Amino acid sequence: MESFQARWEDDAKPIMPTLSCVLEDKIGRKKVILFSDILTPLPGMNIPFDILKGKGPVIHDPLRTANDVAGVTEFVPEESVPYVGEALSILREEVKSEAAVLGFVGAPFTLASYVVEGGSSKHFSKIKNLAFSQPKVLHALLQKFTDSMSRYIKYQADNGAQAVQIFDSWATELSPVDFEEFSLPYLKEIVSSVKKTHPHLPLILYASGSGGLLERLRLTGVDVVSLDWTVDMWEGRRRLGLDVAVQGNIDPGVLFGSKEFITKRIHDTIKKAGSDKHILNLGHGIVVGTPEENVAHFFEVAKGIRYSNLSS
Repeated sequence: MESFQARWEDDAKPIMPTLSCVLEDKIGRKKVILFSDILTPLPGMNIPFDILKGKGPVIHDPLRTANDVAGVTEFVPEESVPYVGEALSILREEVKSEAAVLGFVGAPFTLASYVVEGGSSKHFSKIKNLAFSQPKVLHALLQKFTDSMSRYIKYQADNGAQAVQIFDSWATELSPVDFEEFSLPYLKEIVSSVKKTHPHLPLILYASGSGGLLERLRLTGVDVVSLDWTVDMWEGRRRLGLDVAVQGNIDPGVLFGSKEFITKRIHDTIKKAGSDKHILNLGHGIVVGTPEENVAHFFEVAKGIRYSNLSS
C-alpha cells in the first residue's frame, strides 16, 4: 500500500477548515485524506488565534498561568467544527468502498506548545519554562487537550474517517525523560480511550525528528509509526519491532532530484522496510517548488512496484 503526504503553505490565507486529496496505491485502491489544520479545534476551547502573513499561527493571549488554563473549555466538535464532520460524511458517501478516508489531529504536547509559546517557536523556551517551573499547570493543560483530542478522533471516525493520524510535531523538542512525562502518557491515554470505543480504527503517530524516541513511540500503542527521513528505514524497523507498521520515509528533497535518483531512493526504502506493514510515503510534506512531474513520477514508480522484483 502506498500513500503520499501533501502540505499547503500559504500564511496569507486564513486556515482552510477542510481540504481533501485523493491518492491511489499501486493496485488501484484509492484513499482520501481530509486535511484540517491541527489548530482548528482551538477556538472551540476558548483559545482564539489568527494566521498572519509571514508568521503563521499567532495566539495573541498565550496560556502561561493556572488561571489561563482554567479558562480552556471543553471541546465539543459537533458544535465547534460541524463542517469537519459534514466533510467527512460527504467524502465517505462519495467514495463508498473505493477508498479509505483518513483524518488527523494534533497531539497534546504539540498543541500546548503552540498556545504557550504564542505560535511557532525555535527554542520552545516558554513551554519548557512552564514544564520545569510549573509542571502542574502544564499537566492540567495537557489533560484538557487529551480529553478533547480523544473526543475529536472519535467524532471523525463516527463521521467517516477510517484511520486517523496524530501529529506530535514538537514532542521531539523534549529530552527522552521529559517526553516520558509530558507527551507519552497523554498519547497512551488517547490511544486507550479511542480503542475502547473504536477498537478497529487504525491510529498513526507522526513526530518529526523522532530518531531518539522510536522505542518510546512504540509504547504509545498506536498501530502505525510514521518515520521522517532522519531515521534509516531498516534501523527504524529494527528498533520499533516488525509487529509495528511503519510509514515513510523518503526525504521530500529527493523529489528535486532526477527521476532515476527518485526511483533509486524509492526502491531502497522499500527494500529496507520489507514486504509487510509498510506504507510508502515521504518523511514530511511536499516542499514548495517541487517539480510536479517528479511528484507524478513518485506515484508511478510506487504503483508499479512488485516485491518479487526487488530481491536483487
